[in-house]
This record gives sequence, structure tokens and C-alpha cells, in this order.
Amino acid sequence: METGKNIEDHLKVHKMKKKILRKQIRAQHTLMRHEGIECISHATQSLVIANAGLGNGMSRRQLHRIVENYGMVETLLMPPNKPYSFVKYESTEEAKKAFDALNGKEVTLEDSDQDIVLYCNFVEKVCWKNSVPTSLPPDLKVIENIISPEEERKMLESIDWRGDENAQNAQKTLKHRRVKHFGYEFRYDNNDVDKDKPLPGGLPEICIPFLEKCLKQGYIKHKPDQLTVNQYEPGQGIPPHIDTHSAFEDEIISLSLGSEIVMDFKHPDGHTVAVMLPRCSLLVMTGESRYLWTHGITPRKYDVIQASELGQKVGTITADVRDLTLKRRETRTSFTFRKVRRSSCNCIYLSVCDSQKGQQRQAEPSFPHNDLEASELEQEYVHKVYEEIATHFSSTRHSPWPRVVEFLRSLPEGSIVADVGCGNGKYLGINRDLYMIGCDRSKNLVDICGEKDFQAFVCDALSVPIRSGSCDACISIAVIHHFSTAERRLAAIRELARLLKPGGMALIYVWAMEQEYKNQKSKYLKEKHGSKDKEEASNTGMSQRLLDGQKPDSSCRGSACSDRLLDDSEDKGCAAKQVVDSTLPVHTNRTSFHSQDMLVPWHLKGGIKKKGTSVDEVSFPAGCKESQELSPVFHRYYHVFREGELEAACRSLDCVRILKNYYDQGNWCVVLEKL
Repeated sequence: METGKNIEDHLKVHKMKKKILRKQIRAQHTLMRHEGIECISHATQSLVIANAGLGNGMSRRQLHRIVENYGMVETLLMPPNKPYSFVKYESTEEAKKAFDALNGKEVTLEDSDQDIVLYCNFVEKVCWKNSVPTSLPPDLKVIENIISPEEERKMLESIDWRGDENAQNAQKTLKHRRVKHFGYEFRYDNNDVDKDKPLPGGLPEICIPFLEKCLKQGYIKHKPDQLTVNQYEPGQGIPPHIDTHSAFEDEIISLSLGSEIVMDFKHPDGHTVAVMLPRCSLLVMTGESRYLWTHGITPRKYDVIQASELGQKVGTITADVRDLTLKRRETRTSFTFRKVRRSSCNCIYLSVCDSQKGQQRQAEPSFPHNDLEASELEQEYVHKVYEEIATHFSSTRHSPWPRVVEFLRSLPEGSIVADVGCGNGKYLGINRDLYMIGCDRSKNLVDICGEKDFQAFVCDALSVPIRSGSCDACISIAVIHHFSTAERRLAAIRELARLLKPGGMALIYVWAMEQEYKNQKSKYLKEKHGSKDKEEASNTGMSQRLLDGQKPDSSCRGSACSDRLLDDSEDKGCAAKQVVDSTLPVHTNRTSFHSQDMLVPWHLKGGIKKKGTSVDEVSFPAGCKESQELSPVFHRYYHVFREGELEAACRSLDCVRILKNYYDQGNWCVVLEKL
């Protein structure tokens, strides 16, 4: 007979097992949602271990010590900034042993004394596409060992951080670092220097031989007259920024002393490059890297670096998940030298140049009245925009939609499938038993597919260079709503049908006018206050302003009326309305739609657009941080579909029949069969 204590112990064990199972299931869903990787119930050689990733402070060395206790480790993959890792053992028995031992195991992270609990799941195989090795941003150089350890010591000793705050060298203690200015004070309240008020004393004497060496070696062309000394403790950093164009000349050089650091550079298109700055190295920024790319240091106590190069040599940090680990930061001091500018900047990067701000103005877009105008509208507000935002766009498109995944996994093994408008290829690798090929109008997105080893090519969705009747299935996910007339949208559907064999199926998704359906708000509206898993817009929550003062118009516009020709359902009242004002309204992100044809803003993170693209500026409240920086806004054309509109277009084609139609989180969807 069991005692009360035994029963209590059994209940505790049962409760703990239920908690572990719940955490396991949550980890399974996270992996599927973010990476499209499915966990399985039977034992394999491969495990995914939640809470054991670089993203939550687990180093490669510590994790390897943990997992090697249970068998021979063939592969250990640690994706950057993720809270999970993958391990493959030599045998299934070893993996099962690790699964039983590690599931629910509490461990203490090295160097932080933080306790975490590990949760394990089996996966079919450990597979991760590494990022293609990146090069340094254009016009950026890093020169190693520019000074000796003895010179480093003397330069560090020359800075007295104990000095009076009111001393002549403008010493300040900022939130993220300590700073001292020499020559001229840089004013953080207006991001500028007072060129008529030089600081007494000029640059420190200890720096003169170093600067003469830089001039002699050709690293700089002009002798700097301003120095900012920053000291960073572990966990401190500096926000991403571009040094004010009008304040300083082209060349900006920065000397790293005391410790190495990883500095993040970001292009306006969202492309990022992590650059290792070794101890005693010199960073030289000129041209594009100085004027267009933002640079900053993320506040954190550890940097993700190549495990094989601890004490890393200069270069970019490549996301090779087989060779990444964490390195604890140490105190670093930077000497950043600049030359104060005495005239206006006349660089070619007009969109980010404060001297040349407002010199370009964009024409007001209107609804197209013929095929030529439609083509021009799509070129300017669809094709050009996606070319510019491709990298940032791709970074938000990592979560496959479940019902699209379900469709692809339902197809017979060996099926030939075309993804027309494949974007970054997030569906091309869902089912390895299919032969999938993608195409997209954006060359930059197709290049991203190539980096993932997917088969994809550039073409227009109205003219796909694939033989008629050669595909078992096609998918068109969030593509057709970018065509700006009813005739072009119908032509896109007809092109999908042409590719299919008789009996072949096509899945089509388009954005819905009805973002609240059957008393349920769509994910798009629910995420009004921001989300990590952005699907249709980015960086919302900022106030929008309309192009050239346009006001939103809730009346029926343009193709909302022309679609009446394809709609054999009830008349929705379009016929009685005339389009008086044909300018396209700009939608406010994460709100209900008031027009079927509109421009939807895309806020490009981290910088400013490339030259020559459709972009508008966002208005911010005066005095806020964002008002001090230009934030590029690109506008993409959309036609959102009313209920029944997509089906009506499909029914107008006599070569297909509708097998299924449904509403899925703010999208109207159909499955067609070729007759």
C-alpha cells in the first residue's frame, strides 16, 4: 500500500512529465513555424535541442561537452541567434540515450550562472543551408596590426577617464558608453559639430605619429582634425547610424584598442554584414560604406564568431552553423578620427544626404486606364520595389503557411511543381519528394533562391517559359494581387492553367479585402502592434502619410469596378459608381482596407533606399529619435480581392474547374484542376 509521501512523489513526477511534454510540443511548433522543419515521434540519429542555442547564451564548447556524454557526435549545428541547436549522433541508440537523459535536464550556462532547461525532439535529418560567404561593404577596409602592443598601451594610458566632466576635452558618459571629444565636440542632440568653436588643445600629441603613418601609407588623404574616443564595457554598444554627411568629409577611420569587436553594417536593402574588428586594427570607411551603409555595435556581452578562429582575424562573420560559437566581450576603446567638412556635401547618395535632402520629388501614382499604363505602374510600384527590398523582404519570409505546406505534401512523389512568383523560395524545399522549380520577376529574390540551392529563374508571371502541359501542379502565393487590372489578373490565372497537365492542380492565394471574416480578425489585423512573424507588412505602428497629401477614399475604385465583368455573382454596386479621382490611396498598415486598389507601405529597416526608386519619407513627431534619421518607405501596388471575386475569375476560364475555395488568415484561396 502506497504511503501519502509516495503518492505525492508520483504526482510530482507526473506533473513534471506533463510539463516537459508541453514544452516539447511548443518547441516543435516553433521549429515548424520559423524553419519549416518537422519533428517526428520515432527515434532517429538527429535531435533538435531547445534552449541550447547561441541565441540564449549556450556556447559550442559547453553544448559539445554535454552531448558527447551520450555517444559519438557526427554533427553539431548552431544557427546564429536561434534558441535551439541540432545534433546528429553516429547511431540511433546514442541519440535515444541523449533524448532520455537531456529532456527536461536543467543546466547552468557558462559565464552567466543562468539556469536553463533543455527540451529535445527527434528530426528526420540535420540539414541547414549556410549563408553564402559575404564580402566587406564597398569602399570599406580593415587593416590589421596597424599599431604595436606598446603603442596601444600608450594611447590607452593617454586618455584620463577620471577627468572633470567640464574639462576642455568634452567628456561625457552616455547610456551605452563613455566618450571624449578632441578638436571639435560632436553634438549628439543635433548630430553635428559646431565648426566655429574648436576645443582647446587640438588632437592628443600621442596620435600625431599614427596619423602621419596613415597619410604616408595612403589610408587617408586628409589629416583629421576631430577625434572621438569611445569606451565600451561588455553589454554596451552604439546604435546603427550614418555619420552626418554635412559634418564630416569622406574618410572616417577608427582604431580598435583593448579588445576585438563585431561591428554590424547594413545596406538600405536590408543586407547585413557582420565585420570582425581585431584588436589594434584600423577601420577605414569611405565612399558607399561611409555615406550609405549604417554601422553600429549591438549591445550584448557575447559576439557570435567562427569557433575555428577564436581571436578572429579580420573579415566577415559567415553564418556557417557548423562553426559558430560565442565569445565574451571585453572592454574596448575606439579612437575615431574625422575631418570636419567646410562646405556642403555633394555625394551621389541623395536620399541620405542632409545637404541635398528634398532635391528629388516623385510623381503621384494613379490607377491605370490601359495595359501600357498598367505595365508601367507595376514596373514602378511592384518590380522595382521588390528589387530594392529583396534582402529585407526575404528576412521576413521564413514561415511557410500551413495550408500551402499541406497542399504540397499531398502531391504524389515525383510530381513536377512550378512555384510562379516564388519570392525567396520558402516553399521550394518543403517536400523533397517533389521536383520543384521557382520563378519570380525579381532577380534579387531569385538570387536568394540560388543561395539556398533551389532551382529558380527570372520571368514574368504572364509569360512563363515552361512548356504547356508539363506540370503536375502549380502554386501562386500572394502574387496575382500585384497585377493592376482585371484583364492582367485573369491572364495570370490562365498562364497557370496553361502549365498544368490535364488533371493537374493549382493553388492560388490572394490578399482579401475582408480582413475580418465570420467575426474573426485576420492575423494581419491582430498584429497591429507588431510581430516577429511579419507576413504582409513590415515595421508597422508608425504614422503614415499619403503621397503628396492624398486622402484615403473608401469608394469603389478602378478595377474594383472592372472586376464586375468577371463576377457572375451578385452585383456589389460597382456599376453605379464612377471613378472621379483615380489617384491611388496609401494604405495604413495593420488596418482594415477602404479601397481595393492601393499602395501598401514597406518600411525598409536599417537605412535608406538605393538611388532611383519609388520612396517617400515618413513623418515623425518632432524630437523623437526617428525624426533625426531618414527612414525609407517603399510603396507596393495591391489589388485586394472581395469575396467571390477570385472564384468568378477562375470560372470564366473553360479549361479549369474549382475543386476547393476557402479563406485563410486574410487571404482568399482556390484549388483549381485542369480539365
